[in-house]
Amino acid sequence: MTEEPRLPAQDMIERLAPALSLTTRIRAVTALLAGMAGTVFVSALWWSEPGPLPGRTHLAFAMLTVFCLTWAGYGGWLLTRRVPLFATDQVIAAWIGLAASLATTAVVTVVAVGRGSGAGPALAVGGLFVAVALVLAVRAHARRAALLRRMHELTGREEGGTRSP
Repeated sequence: MTEEPRLPAQDMIERLAPALSLTTRIRAVTALLAGMAGTVFVSALWWSEPGPLPGRTHLAFAMLTVFCLTWAGYGGWLLTRRVPLFATDQVIAAWIGLAASLATTAVVTVVAVGRGSGAGPALAVGGLFVAVALVLAVRAHARRAALLRRMHELTGREEGGTRSP
């Protein structure tokens, strides 16, 4: 009786589960489509505005366009992955959300102060969004770390990439 060749644990893990689950694919398509639709919508608004716009308005439109393009890029990147991500996608999405929250809070606060309405409400609402985004980023990093620890346990690899005895 011949013994079948043994697969390394990493190969077994990759063969057992598809690289992207249905939920991840749906999230990726949603991010891609929402980012593209947002880019088209914001750009159309920006180009169709009559007369010269103030600099801060151009900044706001540019920032929103960049955020939409970033989400579209994230969705496209996620759809092209053919390897297990170990929650890397969640970490990237959390950082995009945190950056968008911080930048939006800063711009809205500057506009509110420029209009004389005070920074309090803008900072309160923006601070809430930043806090939620920060919690999601910390949670995503913790989940990724736990998945990588589990992978190292299953494959017998230590952090340096060597096999333990």
